[in-house]
Amino acid sequence: MQPTDTALPPTAMPASTGLAHDSTELSETDLALVEALQLDPRAPWSRIAAVIGIDATTAARRWRRLSDSGAAWITAYPARHASVVGYVDVACQAAAVESLTARLRSWGPVFSLERTTGDHQLFLGVAARDLRSLDDFVTRRLGGLSAVRSVRLSICTAVHREGSGWLVHTLNERQRADLRSGSHGRPRPGTGPYESDRRLLVALGADARRGHAELARECGLSETTVRRRLRRMITGGEVYFRCDLTQRLAGWPVIATFRIMVPGPGADTVAKALAGLPETRLCASVTGRDNVLLSVWLRSPGDCAALEERILRRHPELRVSERGITLHTAKRMGRLLDREGRGGAHVPITAAACPPASDRGAEEA
Repeated sequence: MQPTDTALPPTAMPASTGLAHDSTELSETDLALVEALQLDPRAPWSRIAAVIGIDATTAARRWRRLSDSGAAWITAYPARHASVVGYVDVACQAAAVESLTARLRSWGPVFSLERTTGDHQLFLGVAARDLRSLDDFVTRRLGGLSAVRSVRLSICTAVHREGSGWLVHTLNERQRADLRSGSHGRPRPGTGPYESDRRLLVALGADARRGHAELARECGLSETTVRRRLRRMITGGEVYFRCDLTQRLAGWPVIATFRIMVPGPGADTVAKALAGLPETRLCASVTGRDNVLLSVWLRSPGDCAALEERILRRHPELRVSERGITLHTAKRMGRLLDREGRGGAHVPITAAACPPASDRGAEEA
């Protein structure tokens, strides 16, 4: 990935950056811009513009409009943000759903939060340092909340696709190849990031296209140091970049989640096939009887049954144990979303950790 171009002068930016309130979808050029940034999030505007057929100033202006309105955003997060990831279903009192959602949005270990249909009102993605920390977080911190009636935990054993691997599918193969040829692609997770990189990662989490000079000022580092550290983190697979968008405006307003039981030793092979579906946003192998978790973006609720039928035709050995639809995504990989699904503030992802024995003893007393 190449560093972003120098910021355009104020005269190159539009007087109004918000999307019109009556806008119901993003234009084809907007979607092409988003997909280009999904493929190479920190590519210079000149490169992005050349691929999608507009000039660099227009590309920067369009992105500024999308990002300022919350219609699209780019974030960054450490490839190894946790040693353990858990998916947690939470059942709570109906009257407490709003207040519990608001409370959990601010918790760093809760990197994703959805309100769903079914027996459990909330679905959480949780990062933890180790199994003990995950257990402590789920049973003591989360389970100890007065509004929580029950929790169900599945531990992730393998991620076959996550949201950063999903594409809008507006560009053609030649355009995608042009963008991939200039990027590092998606590297394998490395061993970092180092503790000294934390401030840089937090700054990138809020806006991953920030220039080197701005990052240097915020982190109290030199531009040379920022360039060197960022280059090392990218090439070493220590950081992931993710371009996301408001799904309603993009034409995929429905999130459906399936709990699937795959019998026999071929579960990973089937999971990888499910991960290849164009609708798939998350496909993970997890613990429990239902050993595959699948989350997809769809055009309508009716597409949920059609997709399930298509999956079962291809893989008749599967059993779909549960299916649900997300009513509201409150947080996605640290990004807070409003009721319209527009991106807002960013909460840095932190791995849950057990408190020191002395602190825990004081709490229990």
